[in-house]
Amino acid sequence: MAKIKIGILGSTGSVGQRYVNMLRDHPWFEVVALSASEASVGKKYRDAAKWVLDKEMPEEMAEMRIVKAIPHAIKAAGAEVVFSALPSEVARRTELEMAEEGLFVVADTSAHRMDPDVPLLIPEVNFEHLAAIEAQRKKRSGFIVTGPNCTTIGLAMTLKPIQTEFGLRRVLVSTMQALSGAGFFGVPSMAILDNLIPYIKNEEEKVASELLKILGSFRDGCFENASIKIGASCHRVCVLDGHTEAVFLETEKATSPDEVAKCMSDFSSEPQRLRLPSAPDHPIIVRNEPDRPQPRLDRLSGTPERAKGMATVVGRIRKESALDNGIKYVLLSHNTIRGAAGNAILIAECLKGKGII
Repeated sequence: MAKIKIGILGSTGSVGQRYVNMLRDHPWFEVVALSASEASVGKKYRDAAKWVLDKEMPEEMAEMRIVKAIPHAIKAAGAEVVFSALPSEVARRTELEMAEEGLFVVADTSAHRMDPDVPLLIPEVNFEHLAAIEAQRKKRSGFIVTGPNCTTIGLAMTLKPIQTEFGLRRVLVSTMQALSGAGFFGVPSMAILDNLIPYIKNEEEKVASELLKILGSFRDGCFENASIKIGASCHRVCVLDGHTEAVFLETEKATSPDEVAKCMSDFSSEPQRLRLPSAPDHPIIVRNEPDRPQPRLDRLSGTPERAKGMATVVGRIRKESALDNGIKYVLLSHNTIRGAAGNAILIAECLKGKGII
C-alpha cells in the first residue's frame, strides 16, 4: 500500500520534533517535507533543529532540507497532508493558504479552533464532527481540522463517558501543567525551579470555550455548544512532561465512584473500532492506588507500543459532598504526545480510516 505523503510546518520546534519522532516508520504516512523559519530554509534538518527529545533524531529526516512554509514548496515535495505546529502569529494565514491550495491541514495551533466550519477534534470524543469538512470543501479545495489545547484533551477524554452515561451540569478543574507545554524556551529555569507559576496566559479561557465545542454537537451544518458550566484555574509546575488535573464535577444523574470508574475503563470509540495505528487499546486507564497517577510513572501509558503516551490516566475517583451529585478525580495526560502531535496524527489516521483522505 502506497503511503500518504506528509509535510510538517514548524518542524524544528518541540512539538514539531514530536511529529518527526512519532512519524518515523509510520505504517501509513511518509514525511516528505519539513518546514521552519526563513532562517532555516535550505539547511539540513539536523543543522536547523536543536533536538530536545530523549530519542535520537530519525536519520532519514536528519538529512532532509528545510523548505519554505508555502503551499508551492510543500506540494512540490509531494505532500498531501500537512501537520501544523506553527507559531500562532503565522498559523492563521499559512494554514488557510495551504487549505486553499488543496492540502489537508491537521493543526495543533489555536488559529482556527473556534472557526464555525472547522472541527475541533479528539477522535475518541467527537469524531462525528468530521462532517463539518463537507462545508469547508464548498469554499476551498482542501480543509483544516484542528486539535484542542493540550490541557483540554485529557480533560475532555475523561468527561465524554461521564457525559454519555450520567450527563454533566458543571465541571471545575485545577491544572498542574508541565514545562514542555510552553516550548523549550518558554519558561526560564530560574523562574520555575523551587517554584510554581499560578498563571498561563489565555489557558483558562481556552479550556472553557474548547470543551463546550468538543462536547457539543454538529447538526444541520452548525456546531452547537454543550450546556455545561465550566471553570478552570491553570498553573505551571516544575515537571518536564505530563499535565496533571484535579477535576470536580456535577452529574445530571446520581452516580458513584465505582460506576464512574467502570464507564471510564470501558470507554472506547471510533479509533479503537477502526484499529488505527496510534490508537491506544484503552483510551482511559483507571488506577486504584491512592497516590496515582504521577507524571514520571504514568505519562507514557498506552498500548500498543506506537500508542505509548496516548492514554489518559485517571485515579482518586471519589464522591464530592460539596457539589450536587458530586464526583472528583485526578487525571494525567502527556501534553506533547496525546496533547499535541499524537492527537493530530490520530486525527489523520481517522481521516484515512474513514476514507476522507
